Amino acid sequence: MGALPRRLPISVPPAPHEIVASYLARLATLNSHDGDQLWRRISTPGPTPARRIVNADRLAALTGRPASHLAGALPELRDPAPDWQMFRHAPQIGCPRCDAHHRGGAVLRILAHHRYVCIRHGYWIGPPDVNRPCPSLEYCPEVVAAQHRHLRLVQRYGWAAAYDAVLTALMICAHRWGHPDPTSGEELHQVLWTTRSFILIPKDSELHTFSASKLFACLYPEAVTLAPVIASPEWRRRAAGDDRELGQFVTEVRRRLRDSEYQPRGEQDPIAHWIESDCWRSPATPSTNFAKAPGNRKPSQLRTYNSNLSDERHWRSAAWFSLKDRRGCGDVVLHHRALHPVIVRDRSPQMQEFRGAIWNSQRTETRFKAPQFAT
Repeated sequence: MGALPRRLPISVPPAPHEIVASYLARLATLNSHDGDQLWRRISTPGPTPARRIVNADRLAALTGRPASHLAGALPELRDPAPDWQMFRHAPQIGCPRCDAHHRGGAVLRILAHHRYVCIRHGYWIGPPDVNRPCPSLEYCPEVVAAQHRHLRLVQRYGWAAAYDAVLTALMICAHRWGHPDPTSGEELHQVLWTTRSFILIPKDSELHTFSASKLFACLYPEAVTLAPVIASPEWRRRAAGDDRELGQFVTEVRRRLRDSEYQPRGEQDPIAHWIESDCWRSPATPSTNFAKAPGNRKPSQLRTYNSNLSDERHWRSAAWFSLKDRRGCGDVVLHHRALHPVIVRDRSPQMQEFRGAIWNSQRTETRFKAPQFAT
């Protein structure tokens, strides 16, 4: 690889919401240069060696593209900086049909918390996971429809309330998938979620098709259906109110869950736990964000998203999943880092292990320990 030219002979546009390191890696591949050399060329020293500051004008000179156009696609170049709390902490691959238009290799984007589906092409994107090809939702159109409803939820209540509500609803559904209540009507959802899991992860192909993100897709439509009563200040007030108001809230939950038998329980009930411990508190916020994440600034560090350690963990999980009864797949979702902010909340008891926090997220202490609540 020779000396760097003032301007690269092959210059492709960045993808929307692409991170700078991903864009530089693609430029380096297309022009047969070292990505880290390009990174040093267009950046200046920052607080630490791993945190150099990208200069938009230098990148513009290198690519021949206006700095304003680059900043429109690359969030790291925007001035003022975006509200990083609105975005996921880790970059991820997206829709394969969208990315097919961008040459030079994989495209890693930093996406908003409410982007789970590519509506245009019908592909599941999901929360950040081991980077594997995103699955088509051709046979799960209800998942695509749920993304539309999710966006309306954000428009009505704001990204922060929607973030907490959808993650909380996913946690509730994951508990119900992993530990069903034999006295309620959860069997309908058990069959529905299990059926979707076989569509997205066909039997006997688990070692090649498994990812935890796909299990989020199985729960997503029902979670988005439940989320409005968690996001709504009025429903939260009723959940924290007297028995009459709580009865109204429970009736609405039954309708949204399509579970006429649901009754808040004194133990192993994540909905009862949320009513008792969280409905009257502020929504959970992301535990970290991309701007605070260590490293991940130069092209050579992109491999950390698909490292040997991640691959080894992924293969172990896939092998375990292939042996598991899919009626209990909710545990995989509960252990995914995406749910950490709603399982370990600011005032949650400190647990030595994460599985202790998962256990705590479905227990109650006072309100539902009394004689069973009835509506």
